[in-house]
Amino acid sequence: MITRPLDLASKLRPMPRNFDAWFLVNVGLILLSFSVLGSRFVLAPGLGVDFQLPHMKGARAEASRTTHDIAVNDAGLIIAGEGSITLQRLGDWLKEQGKVTKEPALLVRASAGVPSSMQADIVGLAREAGFRVVWAAEEPPLNRAQER
Repeated sequence: MITRPLDLASKLRPMPRNFDAWFLVNVGLILLSFSVLGSRFVLAPGLGVDFQLPHMKGARAEASRTTHDIAVNDAGLIIAGEGSITLQRLGDWLKEQGKVTKEPALLVRASAGVPSSMQADIVGLAREAGFRVVWAAEEPPLNRAQER
């Protein structure tokens, strides 16, 4: 017949009988590896490559040790210890963490374009929970050669 000139179907091996068992074992191993080796940040939204801390002279001199940290980008995305959270959930999270930690301090890594109203809200929530707030900044480059 012209539609099957080489008759390739007759030369193939038959399908194995216990195919279902190996399939389930493979799926189980893949799920186990994702659960053991996976990170909560793999599928979570990130800060992106354009995240830039503001520049401030003396930023390293004013550095201090903190107990907790959050990151905030220009769009208002807040990433805390448990992943992406809203501003309301941030207040609850800070209250929970403030009860557990002695002398809590919060490091806020806010991008240079975060609105000052959001910065004020974050400071208010942190102070209400008993946190000392530290804002992250970078030292400005000394000259153009050091920027690269």
